[in-house]
Amino acid sequence: MDNPAMSVSTSSHTQVKFLQRQAASLLLYQSVLQTDVGIAFQELLQAIRYADADARGCLQAYGNYFHSLATRKQNWEDYLISQILIAENPFSKLTQHQDQDFEHLPPALILAVKHDLQVLQSLYECNSAVLSEWVQSVAHLPISPVVWYLEQNDIAIDTGLSLHHLEHWADAVEDLAAYYQKFGTGLFAQYRALRWQKEELVGIPYPDPVKLSSLVGYESQQEMLLKNTEFLLSGQTALHVLLYGSRGAGKSSLVKALLNEYSDRQLRLLEVTKSDLKDLPKIVEQLRGVPQKFIIFVDDLSFEEDDDAFKALKVVLEGNLTARPQNVVVYATSNRRHLIREFFADRPNLKNHEEVHAGDTMQEKLSFSDRFGLTLTFEAADQNTYLQIVRHLAAQAGISINPEDLEYQALQWATRHNGRSGRTARQFVDFLKADISLIGTDDNILDTQL
Repeated sequence: MDNPAMSVSTSSHTQVKFLQRQAASLLLYQSVLQTDVGIAFQELLQAIRYADADARGCLQAYGNYFHSLATRKQNWEDYLISQILIAENPFSKLTQHQDQDFEHLPPALILAVKHDLQVLQSLYECNSAVLSEWVQSVAHLPISPVVWYLEQNDIAIDTGLSLHHLEHWADAVEDLAAYYQKFGTGLFAQYRALRWQKEELVGIPYPDPVKLSSLVGYESQQEMLLKNTEFLLSGQTALHVLLYGSRGAGKSSLVKALLNEYSDRQLRLLEVTKSDLKDLPKIVEQLRGVPQKFIIFVDDLSFEEDDDAFKALKVVLEGNLTARPQNVVVYATSNRRHLIREFFADRPNLKNHEEVHAGDTMQEKLSFSDRFGLTLTFEAADQNTYLQIVRHLAAQAGISINPEDLEYQALQWATRHNGRSGRTARQFVDFLKADISLIGTDDNILDTQL
């Protein structure tokens, strides 16, 4: 794109003024310049424009700009494009909905996007090398400051949308709308895993890496959960699921492993604590209509009497006048088959006339788990299952040890620690692997530890 403001015949001062006017004229994509990098870029332009005699402010602004890019491990060009692709604004929010046709978008919205893309392309061309030369000039340095640079990341490889090599970005409006419709915007485009925290969604940068291949035992339960998740991903009606059973059986790990299995198919895992379930209807409405599919994950679920969280979850499981989003299911784990604590005092008593239909109230409590469409039961691991898990994990960890010694030490570990379970097997193998790495031998290394 030919840009008279970037020609060599104009002064850096004139070029900077032009870029500042451009940045100020953004109509929809202001968020691109409102991050740490965007703010550092604008402050650097300001420092270059009004550099003082010794240019210390300019040099400090360049240092902040360099630091912000290095922290993100992105070039300025990659940063700009990545921010465009996740930007939340009226255009991206509207086009991400599956039922929105590009032809029916307001013409003014299209013109605004084209304008902003032209502006952002002019900022794109003001790369770190250009800025370094300007700083050298205004600060009268013998050499230009170090330029932050990494090999360029062409996002088109994964998404089919390339701006790096496009001559006129304004021509990419329709392709950009298609991108938003496929990949979504904002946090859902940035993160595979999220949590609800202090009444807002927060991205989880490093979700649990557990894989389905590391989970052994409970194959029928795993098969049913995978099939239900496939229903969700294919747009069919999926069931809410309760994973009930003994502690350490791998219920939570199985749900987390789904994310690593299916995130490339736009699956997202959203963790909601029991204390935040009161916000569940509000959360679900934020997920409605976006391209991603969501598993709302509630771990270790149980309720007290008259719990507001119970009422909120009941609304989501059973529905109300608002239609249930097809892209959302609830997967909950619990050690209790009956999720609401029941006391003997709750049971009908002929001498108790405080409630006429006390039996109905008790049945409501006991049957709450039935409101999940699918209940998967995880029985406590017997010895054979426990040892099967140990052997599998040891093989995955590359532990070469006499099978009889392995089983003997695994049983000793279970006896002296947390009993037989998948969690105990994992803890045993992790300890064994670390001990082998430290001591350098496989022979009965745990005897002294046990």
